[in-house]
Amino acid sequence: MEKLKISVTLPAAPQKIYEAWLNSKQHSAIIGDKATASAKVKGKFSAWDGYITGHNVELQEGKKIVQSWRTTEFPVKAPDSVLELRLAKKAGNKTTFTLIQTGIPKGQGKKYKNGWKEHYFEGMKAYFKAKK
Repeated sequence: MEKLKISVTLPAAPQKIYEAWLNSKQHSAIIGDKATASAKVKGKFSAWDGYITGHNVELQEGKKIVQSWRTTEFPVKAPDSVLELRLAKKAGNKTTFTLIQTGIPKGQGKKYKNGWKEHYFEGMKAYFKAKK
Protein backbone atom coordinates (compact mmCIF):
# COMPACT_ATOMS: atom_id res chain seq x y z
CA MET A 1 0.00 0.00 0.00
CA GLU A 2 1.10 3.55 -0.70
CA LYS A 3 0.42 6.89 0.94
CA LEU A 4 0.77 10.53 0.02
CA LYS A 5 0.67 13.93 1.67
CA ILE A 6 0.23 17.21 -0.23
CA SER A 7 -0.45 20.74 1.00
CA VAL A 8 -1.65 23.85 -0.81
CA THR A 9 -2.59 27.37 0.29
CA LEU A 10 -6.11 28.32 -0.74
CA PRO A 11 -7.61 31.83 -0.86
CA ALA A 12 -10.55 31.17 1.48
CA ALA A 13 -11.35 30.58 5.14
CA PRO A 14 -11.30 26.96 6.41
CA GLN A 15 -15.08 26.93 6.96
CA LYS A 16 -15.78 27.93 3.33
CA ILE A 17 -13.53 25.14 2.02
CA TYR A 18 -15.07 22.61 4.42
CA GLU A 19 -18.59 23.53 3.29
CA ALA A 20 -17.69 23.48 -0.42
CA TRP A 21 -16.09 20.02 -0.21
CA LEU A 22 -19.23 18.56 1.38
CA ASN A 23 -21.77 20.31 -0.90
CA SER A 24 -22.73 18.65 -4.20
CA LYS A 25 -23.22 21.91 -6.14
CA GLN A 26 -19.99 23.53 -4.93
CA HIS A 27 -17.91 20.36 -5.27
CA SER A 28 -19.18 20.01 -8.85
CA ALA A 29 -18.21 23.63 -9.57
CA ILE A 30 -14.71 23.04 -8.18
CA ILE A 31 -13.98 20.00 -10.34
CA GLY A 32 -16.00 21.06 -13.38
CA ASP A 33 -17.93 17.79 -13.44
CA LYS A 34 -20.93 16.27 -11.66
CA ALA A 35 -20.27 15.31 -8.05
CA THR A 36 -22.47 14.26 -5.17
CA ALA A 37 -21.50 15.04 -1.59
CA SER A 38 -22.88 14.83 1.92
CA ALA A 39 -22.22 16.82 5.09
CA LYS A 40 -23.10 13.86 7.35
CA VAL A 41 -20.97 11.09 8.85
CA LYS A 42 -21.59 7.91 6.80
CA GLY A 43 -22.93 10.13 3.99
CA LYS A 44 -21.87 8.90 0.55
CA PHE A 45 -20.12 10.86 -2.19
CA SER A 46 -19.06 10.36 -5.78
CA ALA A 47 -17.22 12.35 -8.45
CA TRP A 48 -16.17 12.09 -12.06
CA ASP A 49 -19.19 10.02 -13.15
CA GLY A 50 -18.65 7.44 -10.40
CA TYR A 51 -14.90 7.09 -10.94
CA ILE A 52 -14.43 8.18 -7.30
CA THR A 53 -16.75 6.91 -4.55
CA GLY A 54 -16.76 6.65 -0.78
CA HIS A 55 -18.31 7.92 2.41
CA ASN A 56 -17.58 10.32 5.26
CA VAL A 57 -15.93 8.70 8.28
CA GLU A 58 -15.26 11.74 10.50
CA LEU A 59 -16.22 15.41 10.22
CA GLN A 60 -14.81 18.20 12.39
CA GLU A 61 -16.59 21.40 11.36
CA GLY A 62 -14.19 23.70 9.55
CA LYS A 63 -11.13 21.69 10.59
CA LYS A 64 -11.00 18.13 9.25
CA ILE A 65 -12.74 15.71 6.89
CA VAL A 66 -11.93 11.99 6.89
CA GLN A 67 -13.36 9.88 4.10
CA SER A 68 -13.29 6.31 2.87
CA TRP A 69 -12.18 6.75 -0.78
CA ARG A 70 -11.63 4.60 -3.86
CA THR A 71 -11.63 4.75 -7.63
CA THR A 72 -12.81 2.26 -10.21
CA GLU A 73 -9.09 1.47 -10.76
CA PHE A 74 -8.71 -0.10 -7.30
CA PRO A 75 -8.45 -3.90 -7.45
CA VAL A 76 -11.88 -5.38 -6.63
CA LYS A 77 -10.70 -6.92 -3.34
CA ALA A 78 -8.64 -3.88 -2.26
CA PRO A 79 -10.01 -2.00 0.74
CA ASP A 80 -10.91 1.66 0.39
CA SER A 81 -8.11 4.11 1.02
CA VAL A 82 -8.45 6.72 3.78
CA LEU A 83 -8.50 10.37 2.77
CA GLU A 84 -7.85 12.93 5.50
CA LEU A 85 -8.25 16.62 4.71
CA ARG A 86 -6.90 19.10 7.26
CA LEU A 87 -7.78 22.79 7.18
CA ALA A 88 -5.54 25.27 9.02
CA LYS A 89 -6.32 28.99 9.08
CA LYS A 90 -3.61 31.34 7.81
CA ALA A 91 -3.36 35.11 7.86
CA GLY A 92 -5.17 37.07 5.17
CA ASN A 93 -8.28 34.84 5.03
CA LYS A 94 -6.28 31.92 3.62
CA THR A 95 -6.12 28.23 4.50
CA THR A 96 -3.43 25.59 4.41
CA PHE A 97 -5.25 22.61 2.93
CA THR A 98 -3.40 19.35 3.66
CA LEU A 99 -4.46 16.12 2.01
CA ILE A 100 -3.21 12.82 3.45
CA GLN A 101 -4.20 9.63 1.67
CA THR A 102 -3.27 6.20 3.01
CA GLY A 103 -4.02 2.69 1.82
CA ILE A 104 -3.54 3.41 -1.88
CA PRO A 105 -3.03 0.23 -3.93
CA LYS A 106 0.61 -0.35 -4.85
CA GLY A 107 1.66 1.48 -8.00
CA GLN A 108 -1.19 4.01 -7.99
CA GLY A 109 0.12 6.69 -5.59
CA LYS A 110 1.95 8.85 -8.12
CA LYS A 111 -1.06 8.97 -10.42
CA TYR A 112 -3.37 10.11 -7.61
CA LYS A 113 -0.86 12.70 -6.38
CA ASN A 114 -0.83 14.25 -9.86
CA GLY A 115 -4.62 13.91 -10.07
CA TRP A 116 -5.18 15.76 -6.81
CA LYS A 117 -2.99 18.63 -7.96
CA GLU A 118 -4.42 18.86 -11.48
CA HIS A 119 -8.09 18.01 -10.94
CA TYR A 120 -8.70 19.38 -7.44
CA PHE A 121 -6.10 21.89 -6.23
CA GLU A 122 -6.13 23.94 -9.45
CA GLY A 123 -9.93 23.96 -9.48
CA MET A 124 -10.09 24.89 -5.80
CA LYS A 125 -7.70 27.81 -6.27
CA ALA A 126 -9.73 29.14 -9.21
CA TYR A 127 -13.09 28.56 -7.48
CA PHE A 128 -12.20 30.35 -4.25
CA LYS A 129 -10.34 33.15 -6.04
CA ALA A 130 -13.48 33.83 -8.10
CA LYS A 131 -15.63 33.81 -4.93
CA LYS A 132 -13.69 36.72 -3.36
